[in-house]
Amino acid sequence: MKHVIIGAGEAGLRAAIALRGAGEQHIILLNGETLAPYERPALSKPTNDHGYHRPIDADVSGIDARIGTLAVDINPVARSIRCDDGADIFYDRLLLATGARARKLAMPDMTQALTLRTASDAKAIYAKAEPGGNAVIIGAGLIGLEMAAELNSRGLTVTVVEAGPRALGRAVPALLAGMIVERHGEAGVRFLFDQSVQAIGPKTVTLGDGTILPADLTIVAIGVEPNVELASGAGISCENGILTDQQLKTSEDGIYAAGDCAAINHPRYGTMRFETWRNAVDQGSFAAAAMLGSTEAFTALPWFWSDQYNLGLQGVGLHKPERTTIRRDLTDGGVLLFELDEDGILQAAYGLAKGNLVAKDIRLAEKLIERNAVIAPENLADQGYALKSALKSSAQV
Repeated sequence: MKHVIIGAGEAGLRAAIALRGAGEQHIILLNGETLAPYERPALSKPTNDHGYHRPIDADVSGIDARIGTLAVDINPVARSIRCDDGADIFYDRLLLATGARARKLAMPDMTQALTLRTASDAKAIYAKAEPGGNAVIIGAGLIGLEMAAELNSRGLTVTVVEAGPRALGRAVPALLAGMIVERHGEAGVRFLFDQSVQAIGPKTVTLGDGTILPADLTIVAIGVEPNVELASGAGISCENGILTDQQLKTSEDGIYAAGDCAAINHPRYGTMRFETWRNAVDQGSFAAAAMLGSTEAFTALPWFWSDQYNLGLQGVGLHKPERTTIRRDLTDGGVLLFELDEDGILQAAYGLAKGNLVAKDIRLAEKLIERNAVIAPENLADQGYALKSALKSSAQV
């Protein structure tokens, strides 16, 4: 059987490796970028060892990995793919792992603003990140805040402009968002909430109220848009992503989708996209199994992390502000927040502390959410109560 994968990010690469591990001999991985697969989290969280370009440590032997080859058309009837070099590739099973692109402001001229999605984007940003300069970041989501921390550490004066009333509006509860903003403030980052952007010039950003901000570097970090054009052009059903069922199958026979581009029918959350690193990893491996005939449903929970200054943020599940929230204060000054639905079932958990100190509790919370665990609120609030004991006694609901 011939497997073709379009997109060599985490989802596409993991699928290719899983197919090879299952003994498949004919695997083609089309990588539209001119670089070998690399880890996107490093773009906004560079390290001293590898900087922002950190290649994925993966063995691609036995995989026909074609760097710089772009798919331009899919013919589901002929089961063929036309590439930008004019070549046609035929497939038995096709995985679309086309990812997403940075969303841009709806403004006529965006040439002065940079976005962060690729290694070339990161190169352009850090080339302008001169110590002593002024940086304006539009958007207070995870990427915007990670970039604020990174640029602040490089000696820039950073201002974050956010259209909403607070940071991380979709990602985490307001309490943790406030703690993160406070930490940024201690480092000298300024936040302007409930502000629109009127214009972006070579050295300035003009806000909706007329305020003019000095900007040697302007970054727009307002989310991403799924790359669905290839799928849509082939007649595959799309709606804020490439629509799939619980096995990641699209509306066209033999074609699957995974990662940031896929809007999957999740048994817990309904149809939606999950824009996290681990989701791409999980869905890539899962898609490979589905392409080989597995009928299991994709049930993995969304999980994310973010490192800013000396703080580590982790979360599992989907945040909903209307839920009951239980707070647990940790001995090191960190905080855990647990979200319960109307039946008292744990649905989401978030933690913020120095370093990686909340990782164990978030892993345990993930297992409890998977089991639809009901835990007494007073136990969740008690730092002396071990979540591991709740895991042993939790029952399925």
